[in-house]
Amino acid sequence: MTTTFPDISINTDRLVLRAYEEADIPALTEMMNDELITAWTSAPYPYTTADSEEWVRRTAPAERTEGRGVVLAVIEFLTQRLVGTVHLRAVDWRVRAAQVGCVTASWARGEGYATESLLATARWLFRAQRFERLELRTAAGNTASQQVAQKIGCVSEGVLRSAWIARTPTEDGRWTDTRTDLIVWSLLPEDLEGVTGQPAEARRSGHPGFREWN
Repeated sequence: MTTTFPDISINTDRLVLRAYEEADIPALTEMMNDELITAWTSAPYPYTTADSEEWVRRTAPAERTEGRGVVLAVIEFLTQRLVGTVHLRAVDWRVRAAQVGCVTASWARGEGYATESLLATARWLFRAQRFERLELRTAAGNTASQQVAQKIGCVSEGVLRSAWIARTPTEDGRWTDTRTDLIVWSLLPEDLEGVTGQPAEARRSGHPGFREWN
C-alpha cells in the first residue's frame, strides 16, 4: 500500500511552513552556501542555482508524492523571507516513524526559529498523520542542533559511532572530510506535553495550526 502526505501549510506565531516555490530559488541558493550548513550537511558545495532548481522542481515534490517524506520551506510571516528548511525523511508508514532535519539561514539564527518550526512540524505529524515517533540525528560537534533537540523535548537514546562525515574549511578555501559520531534523539507524542511554543492557531481554535491543500 502506497501512502502519501498531503500538501500542507503550517502556521505558527511567526512562521509559515509550506512547500517550496519557484520564487524561493534565489534565497535557497544563498542560504545553502553558508559555511555552517556546508559543514554539517551533505548538501553540494558550492550550492548552485541548478541545485536549487532541482530541489524545488523535482526532488522536494517527489518526496511528498511518493510518500518518502515532506520538505517544508520555513518563511518568516512578517517579511516573507526564507528562514530555513524542515525535512521529514526515512519515513516508515508501518510503524509511523520518521526522521527530521532542519537548516536555518545565517541571518535568522538565534531567534528560536528552528525550535518553533520543528515543534509545529512534530505536532502536525503526531496529530494529523498519527505518527508515533520522530527521530533526530545530530553530529557530535553540532551543539546548536543538540540544544534545539533538547528544547523541543527530545530524549537522547545513544550514539552511532563514526556514522557521519562532517566538513571542515581549510586555509586555502577548500573543505576536508572528517568522520564523526551521531547522537540519536527521539520524540514521542507524550514528550510534547508541557513543551511551549504551540502554533498560534492551535491556541485560538483548539486544533493544530495547519491547512491541507489537497
